[in-house]
Amino acid sequence: MEKAKKQKAILLILVVFFLLCAHSVGIAETEDEENNISIYRRDGPGVVNITSVVIERDFFLNPVPREGAGSGSIIDTAGHILTNHHVIRDSTKLEVTLSDGSKWPARFVGADPDNDLAIIKIDAPNNKLTVIPIGDSSKLDVGQKVLAIGNPFGLGQTLTTGIISSLGRSIRSEAGVLIQDVIQTDAAINPGNSGGPLLDSTGKIIGVNSAIISPTGASVGIGFAIPVNTAKRILPELIERGYVSYPWIGATVYPLIPEFAKSLGISVERGAMIGEVVQGGPADKAGLIGGHRQVRVGNSLILVGGDVITEVDGERIVSSDDLIRIIRDHRPGDRIELKVLRSGKFSGITVTLGERPVRR
Repeated sequence: MEKAKKQKAILLILVVFFLLCAHSVGIAETEDEENNISIYRRDGPGVVNITSVVIERDFFLNPVPREGAGSGSIIDTAGHILTNHHVIRDSTKLEVTLSDGSKWPARFVGADPDNDLAIIKIDAPNNKLTVIPIGDSSKLDVGQKVLAIGNPFGLGQTLTTGIISSLGRSIRSEAGVLIQDVIQTDAAINPGNSGGPLLDSTGKIIGVNSAIISPTGASVGIGFAIPVNTAKRILPELIERGYVSYPWIGATVYPLIPEFAKSLGISVERGAMIGEVVQGGPADKAGLIGGHRQVRVGNSLILVGGDVITEVDGERIVSSDDLIRIIRDHRPGDRIELKVLRSGKFSGITVTLGERPVRR
């Protein structure tokens, strides 16, 4: 009898111990839940909250500080943090809050507005820094599971999950440049998530959460992330130089469409029409000609009458985006061959690309 009582007591203690452990660590019901929990615990401390202060002017032109917030990922033990450019744009002060609640002043390192990416840095000790591993965004499939960690609406670290809804999307950065190969996901991305990581099921960064399409400003299941391979390509330049060196033709261009071509009496229906040529720039030196009269298109006034670029290095140009895409695949100093329509006649022009002035 005494032995049975001891066994019951031991069993009761084990049950209580088990329940306490289960309450403290949680029990995953499925492998997927276990995966979510393990990734959040491992990578969550590497996701930071970024607070930026921007000085604006009120009606009486008095300076008024305005705070903004976003997220970022710690990418090395030196304290470099990857985020969106629009999170830190025009900021006069940056502060980073780590997952343990500690706050650290941050400094700007570099930015690439064209790809909506930026690097900032904090001088925190190594034991405070959890580095999130960087993956490969070239090996993704639609339907693949993804996880997003960020600080939506300033609520602190939040995990959402979903799948890759589509690949190869294009969105425009706030600089007006088309960003290629963007990842579309239905993982909930809300204001404050910007700059945070999009992770695969191994916990590696495959994208930087950047934008949503929503009539309300909140997530409706259509979010976009900049592919991490884009970040990997430019990170060395951002950290070393503070900016990314891009090739530059030195001209503004507009897309030529059939209706516009017909009204202007242009013999081709598609191409990139040169509006303005920067004096002394690559296009000017090559002899390209810009527009000389203004016409209204919708609510905009554009210059017309300039050269129309129809091919670059033998590749057909359908719109100005095609021209920009091809130029971005080159380096400053490269030469490109253009097929140009001018005054009803085609001619070939060689342009030596320059280095584009830095955008801040």
